[in-house]
This record gives sequence, C-alpha cells and structure tokens, in this order.
Amino acid sequence: MIPLAMATTASASTGGLPRLPLGAWASDVVDWVTSTFRGLFSQIRAVLEWCYGSLDTLLGGPPFWVVAVVLALMALLVKGWRLALGSLAGFVLIAAVDQWANAMDTLSLVILASVVALVLAIPLGIWCARDDRVSHVVRPVLDLMQTMPAFVYLIPTVVIFRVGVVPGIVATVIFAMAPGVRFTELGIRQVDREVVEAGHAFGSGEGRILRQIQLPLAMPTIMAGVNQVIMLSLSMVVISGMVGASGLGRDVVTALQRVNISLGFEAGVSVVILAVFLDRVTAALADRAPVARALRATDA
Repeated sequence: MIPLAMATTASASTGGLPRLPLGAWASDVVDWVTSTFRGLFSQIRAVLEWCYGSLDTLLGGPPFWVVAVVLALMALLVKGWRLALGSLAGFVLIAAVDQWANAMDTLSLVILASVVALVLAIPLGIWCARDDRVSHVVRPVLDLMQTMPAFVYLIPTVVIFRVGVVPGIVATVIFAMAPGVRFTELGIRQVDREVVEAGHAFGSGEGRILRQIQLPLAMPTIMAGVNQVIMLSLSMVVISGMVGASGLGRDVVTALQRVNISLGFEAGVSVVILAVFLDRVTAALADRAPVARALRATDA
C-alpha cells in the first residue's frame, strides 16, 4: 500500500503519474531471497571466507621480502627484468610505508574475486557466442551490471552476507565479471568462419573445434577481458573497505573519515603499485599467447 502523503507528493511532481514502488519490490525480492536461501548463503560465506583466509595466509604469512621476490620473479618470467626490478622497488615501497599486510589482504581479495568472476564469465561468454538467444538475454543483464553504481551492490550483499570481506568479494564479482563475458563472446565470434568450417570438413566435433580452434584463436581477446576483470576488481577495494573488508580500501576509508592525508596517500599509492603490477603481468601473459606471437611474426 502506498502511503497517501507520498502518493500525493509524487502526483504533484510528476503530473499525476502514480508512483511506481520499484525500490520496494526490489527490497521484497531481496528479503525473499535472503530468507529462502539462507542456508545456501551461509555455505557460500563459509567457503569464501576459507578461500580468502587460505590465500591471505599464503601471501601474508611469509616475510615480506620472500613474497616480494617471488612476485618479482613472476614478473621476470612473463615480461623481463625491467618489470621485475620496478615491481620489486614498488613492493619495497609498500613495505616501507607499513602497508604490506594491507596490500596482501587486498591482493588476496582481488585474486579470489577475479578467479570467481572468470570461472563464471568465460563459460557464460562461450555460451553467448554459440547461442544468439542466450546472448540477447544476457546482454541487457551485463549492461545493468556494468552501469549500476557499485555502491548499490553493497546494500543487498550486506543484507545477505553481513559485514566483512564476503560482501566485498560478492559485490566485486558482480561488478567485474561483465567484461569477461563480453570479451570471451567477442573473441570467439571474431574467429574466421572459414577456419571453423574447415574444422567441420575434417570431421571435428563442436567440442574439439571449441578447444583446438576457437579458444586458441580467441585467446588474445579473452586475455584482454581477464585484464579488465582484474582491474575492475582492484577498483572495488575501497568500496569493499566500506563494508568491513580488510586491506588498503579500509585504510582509504579511514583516511577519508579522519581527513588523514598521509594515510590516504600511502594506501592510495600502494593500490596504484598493485594495479600496475597486475596490469603489466596480465598484459604480458596475453602477449605470450601463441596466436599473439604468430600475429607479431606476420606483421614483422
């Protein structure tokens, strides 16, 4: 039932158009989902907390220099000594401003959220590429996921999962997975039809064509989607910090509340260093794909 005063105010401002209680409907849906699937959400919360705790222990447990050297070696293997040296200098700076533990909390959150988002996004993108009807249904949902203000995701996730790191992870997955779906679909659709038809002519089934033709040829585009998913996940760390997720985002929120410029700057610079490292590493992995190397050789 719409309150009479509210209806009267809305009618005066919208030329007599009755107010549509869209927000109340959404609230009712969230309440119904929360009460109906309470057991399932408890299990999801427990699994995500265990995964996050394990990853955080792996990254934050050893001395900082051990993890920093391992990450720098990873950069050396995928890109080269310049990225390795720059990454090592960045990690030392993070430790020097006493943000290492927070940085590992943030890195754990980003890695876990990105993995979950990609596990959901890549199969869905493949399905969209192979079925136009699914693509037509999923596309507006992706538009909604990408354009809805990120803060809005926190409201139902906090209601369902309560405060802590889990609502931050869930909100990050919802916000970040759309590019993974879009880039996967785009990469597969861009594969030359004649190559696919040649696969059919040689008697290959749909599964084999997908594994041995479409996915390898689409890999540079898919990796670009992976890069976008990771970057969007990192962009959510501050918003996640608002619901109690530990890490650099919480320090940024604290700095904002206390008008603490030094704390905000140190936490912000640490986020930038992590973003640059993750971006360069994933971009280098995309460049190392066989198709990308073949294209560079052709251009040369």
